[in-house]
Amino acid sequence: MAPLSWVVSANAPGTDFPLENLPYGVFTRDGPSRVGVAIGDQTLDLRACAEEGLFADIGESTVAACRAEALNALMACGPSAWSALRQRITALLDETSATSALRGQVARLLVPMHEAVMQLPCAIGDYSDFYASIHHATRVGKLFRPDNPLLPNYKHLPIGYHGRSSSIVVSGTAIRRPCGQIKSPSGQPHFAPTRALDYELEVGILIGPGNALGQPIPIHDAEQHIFGLCLVNDWSARDIQSWEYQPLGPFLAKSFATTISPWIVPMAALAPYRVPAHPRAVDDPELLPYLRHPEPEQAAIDLNLHVSLQSESMRQNGIPPLEMGKSNLRDLYWTLAQLIAHQTSNGCNLRPGDLLASGTVSGPVPGSEGCLLEKRLAPEPLQLPTGETRTWLEDGDRVVLRACAQAPGLARIGFGECSGTVTAAVHDK
Repeated sequence: MAPLSWVVSANAPGTDFPLENLPYGVFTRDGPSRVGVAIGDQTLDLRACAEEGLFADIGESTVAACRAEALNALMACGPSAWSALRQRITALLDETSATSALRGQVARLLVPMHEAVMQLPCAIGDYSDFYASIHHATRVGKLFRPDNPLLPNYKHLPIGYHGRSSSIVVSGTAIRRPCGQIKSPSGQPHFAPTRALDYELEVGILIGPGNALGQPIPIHDAEQHIFGLCLVNDWSARDIQSWEYQPLGPFLAKSFATTISPWIVPMAALAPYRVPAHPRAVDDPELLPYLRHPEPEQAAIDLNLHVSLQSESMRQNGIPPLEMGKSNLRDLYWTLAQLIAHQTSNGCNLRPGDLLASGTVSGPVPGSEGCLLEKRLAPEPLQLPTGETRTWLEDGDRVVLRACAQAPGLARIGFGECSGTVTAAVHDK
């Protein structure tokens, strides 16, 4: 039987944040930022817990990290510290282990989520975005190379690029439509707001302890460097991208905004949902040694992903968001550990709080597309319940990403919401 929390909302069916989850985030409420943990519809204030001596037995550096205004210090503490803190927080919130006196003390340190303003969970020094979904890569490739959609290197190594960390924003932040150079039908570029704004359904890896410059992280040790996972929407201006990306890859078409969810789900919460890595075809190239998993049967995560869209007209008429696509993290061709091993294989040093994103996560069947670009293979534009159509995002559109790991007999592990609403370009005014 699943453990219950004395925080009643944590036991509700369908909650994202049961006792088995306990994701980390950073919030404000009438003061400076504070580290918190989600439990049901409440946020446990870890700074307050530390100040009241509830973490006295878990190590000075961990207690100090709980008092910080961002998660970077806790990220740097490493897996053993995370485990001790998680056990202690679980004991504080568990129905069977917390005494009535302890419950009363901890209850005063809970902040209702509707009163907490979520912030970026950490200072993100560097950001890499990958291209790890073979289904996404194949669909996009078919738009440009119908007979040979995958480039020769795709099955040999994880493809990625270095993104812009300064424009990473937390869920709920408005997304200003970007302007840039766009190639006109005549072949000449002009400067204008993008007319091909897209979303990308992704999962992000937040790095814990880093590695020294020049010292690669071996794949068998890669997950020891993961503090947790979040959702990522790497907004893209496809018309700007198609003109600028050759020969060096994405630039201004991506760097205007990337949205992440505020809660970081620890790998320990996802442990019951480990599954085998994506099967490689018999004619796929053999992996080089540094990319070979020591335990491929536990290398992936069974995590359901969803993206939905709600136009401004839909909101005004009380029409709920329309599901645009659903996929699963287990379908990635390259695993999270492989992304870390490859990122550091040249000696690149990662630091606590760095973000590595999966790239668009798509599945093999219609309806599993993780972005609008893939839907261009469909014969007709997307129809919204209001009668509107969409090829690309319009001003006022709100995009929401969600994720959960769920199976009979197991706790439902959710990620909360990763959302953003498109606003008009400055150039339009």
